[in-house]
Amino acid sequence: MPHENTSLPPEPTYAPPITINVLRQGVNVAVRQVLAFLGLGLIVLSVPVGFATPFLPVGLPMAVVGAVLLGRNAVWGRRWMESVLMRHPRIEKMAPNWLMTRVFGREKRVFTD
Repeated sequence: MPHENTSLPPEPTYAPPITINVLRQGVNVAVRQVLAFLGLGLIVLSVPVGFATPFLPVGLPMAVVGAVLLGRNAVWGRRWMESVLMRHPRIEKMAPNWLMTRVFGREKRVFTD
């Protein structure tokens, strides 16, 4: 008759599975950063495209789309754009109010000359 108090081999321990919310948050952060860099690339690319097509306004819509992507998807992009607007207030004067609301979530500032 075998001995009843023999110890069983230890069961392997595994790390708990990652919940889907943690994985989804990581994917969301990665997608937002990709969109922010795409916006930055569009802003940079809009300058030579604007000079190459002076009679067709192709560069301006590219810059607007890039600014929206950058401002909406990255905190660092929004800070950078706010600092540019503080240094060059004429840019904010030219921007339409809907764009300022869409990108920064605020109305245009009123500057007195």
